[in-house]
Amino acid sequence: MNRRTILRTAIGLAISAFAIWILANSVDIPRAIDVLRTASPLWILVMVGTVAVDVAARGARWRALLAPIRRLPYRHVLGYTYIGYLANNVLPARLGELVRSHALGEGEGLSRPTILGTVVVERIVDTVIVVVLAAVAVVALGVGGAMSTAVALGAAFVGVLIVGLIVVNAADRLPGTDRVAAMAERFPVVAEPARRLIDGLAVARRPRTLASALVLSAAAWTASIATFLFGGEALGVELTPLQAALMSCGVALVTIVPAAPGYVGTFELTAVEIAALFGVERESGFAMALLVHAMILAVTSVGGAISAWRLGVGLRTGDRDAGPDPEPVRPGPAPG
Repeated sequence: MNRRTILRTAIGLAISAFAIWILANSVDIPRAIDVLRTASPLWILVMVGTVAVDVAARGARWRALLAPIRRLPYRHVLGYTYIGYLANNVLPARLGELVRSHALGEGEGLSRPTILGTVVVERIVDTVIVVVLAAVAVVALGVGGAMSTAVALGAAFVGVLIVGLIVVNAADRLPGTDRVAAMAERFPVVAEPARRLIDGLAVARRPRTLASALVLSAAAWTASIATFLFGGEALGVELTPLQAALMSCGVALVTIVPAAPGYVGTFELTAVEIAALFGVERESGFAMALLVHAMILAVTSVGGAISAWRLGVGLRTGDRDAGPDPEPVRPGPAPG
């Protein structure tokens, strides 16, 4: 890991430790564990299903974004999606995004920077959905304070991401582009990966591709919200769909903040604080957060381990020396 990754890891560990300290001092842990022991096995089984549906929809979304570059078997893309989740569970600094990009590029013979470009588009689509859902929930539930501020900041962040994506995809039509390109060609070590990354970002130019990604994102977030709803049911905590949506979006937004692998601490603290807005006592909120988080980590870790074994992929981006990136497949007309 480079210095930047080490620094981000150290900051993330410190933030997670601080979140755990807050929880330890504001939640009666033994009582929360007693609540957790009452969890219904049937609802836990249902939660396993909703987490699996969530990941399945995200795998389908990534495949849709990859289709203009190359149409890949769904089972392969789903496997690499699980591998990315597993990497995020055990590695710091959200390295799972790089791991899955590297693994798919190497395994399928595609340029890794190009694949990473599709992941960037995927993250932007995901963030748009999260901010819209959170904004609707905040307005409908009349939630103010820190949550509404976080949603407003998230909306501003989304605006910056969208503008950046538009600028990159319209760069060839902007004045001075030829001059910048000529200057970049003097540094091929940087210019070639940048060109390939832009090839991946170019999938955002396709309305049909973006529409598919948005629809599949909606399916994924429906399953994610259901996981929180059923987590509450498992422990006797009654949540409305909008309340569950705000909790799901809240823990998603907090992943932007550096944290320990698996977002330990920050996930639970965010869920507890949001649940408290709805009158859920902190011990029950903490038990629910632990249950939901455990289900997500368990399903994605087991799925990731099976996928890594099946596809022959390690968790380090340098496990196998693939040599130089293969020639990128330039996005052409979408197949089918």
